[in-house]
Amino acid sequence: MLPVVLALACVAQFMVVLDVSIVNVALPSIQRVLGLGESGPQWVVNAYALVFAGFLLLGGRLADLYGLRRVFLSGLVLFGGASLAGGLADDAGLLIAARAAQGLGAAILAPATVTALTTTFREGPERTRALAIWTAVGLAGGTAGNLIGGVLTEYLSWRSTLLINVPLCALAVPLVLRGLAPAPVRRTRSRLDLPGAVLATSGLAALAYGFAHNPAALAIGVAALASFVVVEARSTAVPLFPLRLLRSPAIRVGNIAMLLAGACLNPMWYFLTLTMQNLLHYPALLTGLGFLPHTVVSIAVGMFLTPRLMRHVDSRILVSVGALIGAAGFWWQSRISPDSDYLSGILGPAVIISFGGGLLNTPITTIVTSGVNAADAGAASGLMNTTKQIGGALGLAVLVTATDTYAEAFLAIGAVLVVVAIFGRVLPARRCDEKA
Repeated sequence: MLPVVLALACVAQFMVVLDVSIVNVALPSIQRVLGLGESGPQWVVNAYALVFAGFLLLGGRLADLYGLRRVFLSGLVLFGGASLAGGLADDAGLLIAARAAQGLGAAILAPATVTALTTTFREGPERTRALAIWTAVGLAGGTAGNLIGGVLTEYLSWRSTLLINVPLCALAVPLVLRGLAPAPVRRTRSRLDLPGAVLATSGLAALAYGFAHNPAALAIGVAALASFVVVEARSTAVPLFPLRLLRSPAIRVGNIAMLLAGACLNPMWYFLTLTMQNLLHYPALLTGLGFLPHTVVSIAVGMFLTPRLMRHVDSRILVSVGALIGAAGFWWQSRISPDSDYLSGILGPAVIISFGGGLLNTPITTIVTSGVNAADAGAASGLMNTTKQIGGALGLAVLVTATDTYAEAFLAIGAVLVVVAIFGRVLPARRCDEKA
């Protein structure tokens, strides 16, 4: 049963993270075929990311209320159905709506993968190994999305970057039926915090739209998020996020660092894809293959090197060092020009950026989820995933609006990573071997 659950969690997590980036290489084709405007490609990416982020906290509560097996199956059906609709879409509006529905399915699946691991594997080395594999698979999904997207776009079409999820969801269903037991029937159920979820998602969407198009929308976003805080504090029996958790410095400071890290590493795929296609004039296949070093280095560092270092080195040191290494990689990436070759323009920066990212992701995850009671573990994990996705969506919106060239975008990302390194030094000290 243990290998089946681990396989299920990793497949679902890979698929969810894959779809953050798999459409990046296909964006020029989508823009040309569906007639997207100048900012249209951004919303193909952000429709998924914003709904994903906004509903993650709600998705984390669903398994507690309705059972892990039922929620997992529902998430797979919704994600697969939305992928099918997106792959068959014949106009931009339908595609963006399908991407939003994909984000909702992902918000149901992502917390369920963590719940499956934490309820199946005993706390200690067994669970640590499972979470390390899960984290590495997530890193691989993000970077491999560009590689897989490039291959699919080159040899099939942009539609296949969405349709590939349909068979993956179908393959995951028997794993759910085999590995997850049905939940016991409950006579009473707590009320879902749907108002909180709607306020969170609409607030984030308004902020992203405000940064990208209309500053007036920023006020709407701030008001919606302020209302979300009031709802969470006063009116819900099962809040999406118990505000008392913010008393923990690890959660409070750690999630700020996670937000900033998400604003760096996720938009990287968007800008680097456009750099390779528009500046270096790589076709879709070569663009996808250009991300192969990111995938290999992320897996190697995240799965093998970082867990070993965490046995001997304070996690906050690893966060700071990883962020600074990543910042150096983005500075190098900003030096790219139309005359750059693959070695100096893509490969060299890729190794540095991916090494730094692989070094900081697992330690910061460990810090943010440490010292939390079992009853609040889902909420803490949901907040961590939410802040990372919010960072990616808002970071992309801000960078698209505030920078004029790819070089400026990469320099801005590097500067934010320096701030992450500073936050790493003020995080609570936490070593992996204290819990293993």
